[in-house]
Amino acid sequence: MTRRMTAIALALVAACLTMPPTGAAPAQGANPVIVMRTQKGTVEIELFQADAPKSVAHILDLVKDNFYRGLRFHRVEASLAQFGDPGTRDMSRIDYWGRGGSGHPIGVAEISRKYTHQRGTVALAHSGSAAASDSQLYIMKRASPSLDGKFTIVGRVTTGMDVVDTIVKTDRILNITVKGAVPAF
Repeated sequence: MTRRMTAIALALVAACLTMPPTGAAPAQGANPVIVMRTQKGTVEIELFQADAPKSVAHILDLVKDNFYRGLRFHRVEASLAQFGDPGTRDMSRIDYWGRGGSGHPIGVAEISRKYTHQRGTVALAHSGSAAASDSQLYIMKRASPSLDGKFTIVGRVTTGMDVVDTIVKTDRILNITVKGAVPAF
């Protein structure tokens, strides 16, 4: 083996030893990522834990409890797609969709000017008070500066905006999981 080949082999071994194992949790300090599997495809969302810690913790708890499994998108417009109402499991109550939540509001408004409502922004919906936000999230399909400073932005879509663009009202969320988390049995 030549010196060059030996150096390359050693570099590859060192790189493999420093890589986290497949399925490992995100590195400490890294933002958590949730993976939303829909009937149209998969969307990955990076959550801004440092900027909205209570909101992100609440969302992660809901995800770990499988709260979003089987929910439907209840509001889809040219500018956004919204989900998170458990009432959307019942198609006979479609006229009431968008009013429900987990029943445990976050209790704080973690609004920051650090992020704005751009394409791919993910934020918590509310009906008048950002502190009353609960389980409903929306994904921006296009920029909407008029929403800036009024809603808690919790993350951004990192992959799957093409999927979001195809979502229509009543499309189902198959499940949302935390990327890298070991599934519970």
